[in-house]
Amino acid sequence: MYDKKKDCKHEHGHPGHLCVLASEGRFDEIKKITRDPKFICFNCGRVAEHEGNLCNPMPLEG
Repeated sequence: MYDKKKDCKHEHGHPGHLCVLASEGRFDEIKKITRDPKFICFNCGRVAEHEGNLCNPMPLEG
């Protein structure tokens, strides 16, 4: 079973991650940080411009 807090690889914790923003209904913020995606989360498959918005990021290109 996937546990987003346990599977988060970010050293500073979970705030600002797409999974948290979505659970809080902060969709305007999500639109801004997903416009030009450069990273994908290995856990949930969401994409973002900055790796700090994902729990387990990997580059989309590379």
